[in-house]
Amino acid sequence: MFTHKQLLYRRILLKISGEVLQGVNKFGIDIHALKRIAKEIKSIVDIGIQVSLVIGSGNLFRGTHLSTLGLNRVVSDHIGILSTVINSLAMRDMINSISSINTCLMSAIPLNGICEIYNYERAIHLLSNNFVLIFAAGIGNPFFTTDSAACVRAIETKSDIVFKGTKVDGVYSKDPKKYTDAVLYKELTYKDVLKKELKVMDLSAFVLARDHHLPIVVFNIKKPGSLYRIITNNNNYEGTMIRG
Repeated sequence: MFTHKQLLYRRILLKISGEVLQGVNKFGIDIHALKRIAKEIKSIVDIGIQVSLVIGSGNLFRGTHLSTLGLNRVVSDHIGILSTVINSLAMRDMINSISSINTCLMSAIPLNGICEIYNYERAIHLLSNNFVLIFAAGIGNPFFTTDSAACVRAIETKSDIVFKGTKVDGVYSKDPKKYTDAVLYKELTYKDVLKKELKVMDLSAFVLARDHHLPIVVFNIKKPGSLYRIITNNNNYEGTMIRG
């Protein structure tokens, strides 16, 4: 068991893209992928890390995509918001099924009988008592991504860092799927990201993180044990660290 002094972070927010939950499927939720991520979360809760979670909706319905197909943008984003609730419900149930960890699902929009309405003071209280918190429905408004929700909730709950779990190993100089000479960055500053126009998260979310000195780690959550290794290995972490 690690002591708090040995760990770089005490409270983290984990942002997961919806596509990660697809697993081998083209649409929806792959139970094996869901269970694997739940186990990743359990592994760091077991060593004393306080964890909150924001999940995207790309495996179901993404608002920006629906709007390009002809739906009203506000309606499209509302569908995307509800998709994050579906993913969050599935994740809460999976965490509960594999462990005795206390979980709480909070939504930015009222969904009586399904989850609590978001309240930052209660969220901080529950995190302090080692609940895993899942923040659903983004920030409750159209035109804002789950990246923005992740940064807002991390700042509100006084999290030490945002971990963005993706399908790639970190931030590259260019798309590694298209270019074999793409360079993986180990560390970047906020200025580097803006100057190089690197795609870390949407611009409004990234600027919010920068203005509040909130570090971001982009890593490959599909690699088993990656989250645990980053949390516990202070000198040779995986992924890309972005800070001031």
